Amino acid sequence: MKKLLAYINEVLGIKIDIQPMTKVFTDKLPMYLKEGYYWHNAYLADKPCLFAEIKNADSFSSAQLEKHMQQVKTILEIPVITVFEQLEAFNRKRLIEKRIAFVVPNKQLYAPEFFIDLKEYGNTLKIEQANMIPIAQQLLLYYLLDRKDSMQIEQKTFKELAALLGVNQMGISRAAENLKSNELIEVIGDKEKNIHFLKSRNELWLDAQKRNLWINPVLKQVYVDAIPQGTSLLKSATSALPEYSDMNPSLQEFYAIEKGIYFKLKKQNLLANANKYEGKYCLEVWKYNPEPIVELVNNDLKVVDPLSLYISLMDNPDERIEMALEQILEHYLW
Repeated sequence: MKKLLAYINEVLGIKIDIQPMTKVFTDKLPMYLKEGYYWHNAYLADKPCLFAEIKNADSFSSAQLEKHMQQVKTILEIPVITVFEQLEAFNRKRLIEKRIAFVVPNKQLYAPEFFIDLKEYGNTLKIEQANMIPIAQQLLLYYLLDRKDSMQIEQKTFKELAALLGVNQMGISRAAENLKSNELIEVIGDKEKNIHFLKSRNELWLDAQKRNLWINPVLKQVYVDAIPQGTSLLKSATSALPEYSDMNPSLQEFYAIEKGIYFKLKKQNLLANANKYEGKYCLEVWKYNPEPIVELVNNDLKVVDPLSLYISLMDNPDERIEMALEQILEHYLW
């Protein structure tokens, strides 16, 4: 940790305070994560983060690390940076390809959620263009679809936006920073902050599409034999397209489920014969909650919003789907 503190101070010119993770956080982690790493709380560029030291670096696996860090971010909603004393160049390359944040003191600091890529040759700071994080995309799509009151997003404080989207205020701060770094908004105010979009709806959509900023809202697909009881689900994928276009419904039924709800159901073993391959229903696990945006478009159809739907299917080569997606843009954007 001393090497890490000195390295960050040297290359970023800032001093950070690192403390062992508090029991409040460690108690939320599964035992194998709690015991497999040394966890530390810190603030980097005024944003909270976690530094994780692997206890047994000899057993390092980029695939396993990706899975572990994603679990921690899902549980604690805080970016994680893995600390290595040494790491071969090919392993660093693998982590960068997977967009896994890591630091090797005096060698490299790669933290995409902080838009930082510092390398050993010259220690030059590179601010990289980052795809939108899920909350940022959710916020932007809410603005694009809010035709009744296009100013309401800009008039709300960060606290009010958090309540609107059902997330914490820290998440809105991260979303605003992400959108600002991609030159889509500016942040106004000091104590009570607001966001202001820098372009028209059409320009925002086209700019994000041109620069490949949109992220697929679907984290993964899981097939089940029954819909979990008491769970409110929205039609998605080709089950949702008929509500917004002339396309006929698919034989396979697709439903969007927010990732937090999915992991809770999975932990409680409430998913009937969950698997990756087949089932009566396909649950699409979403990176953000689709319900707040849907309320802008409809209250009765029980389908995901049209623009999130478009993004989730825009890489599908099926010509029928391409035609249906064009109908979505013509009706809801142009």
